[in-house]
Amino acid sequence: MQGDVILDCKGLSCPMPILKLAMAIKKLEVGKVLEMYGTDPGSKDDVPAWCGKTGNSLLEVVDTEDGFTFFIRREK
Repeated sequence: MQGDVILDCKGLSCPMPILKLAMAIKKLEVGKVLEMYGTDPGSKDDVPAWCGKTGNSLLEVVDTEDGFTFFIRREK
């Protein structure tokens, strides 16, 4: 899977990845996918929770050698 826009949040800890995600998703057109890189272990819980609250879709979470990659589609 590949996102339309990449957001690199590696090295950032809570709450910065979610704040940057919220700002980045607002700039995307509805239906586009944000590919977000992160290293904060809390993001594995925070990103799905944020998607549930905001109505955006978490399409996939991939564990990588140095963290995680999230694929989030803007729904509204």
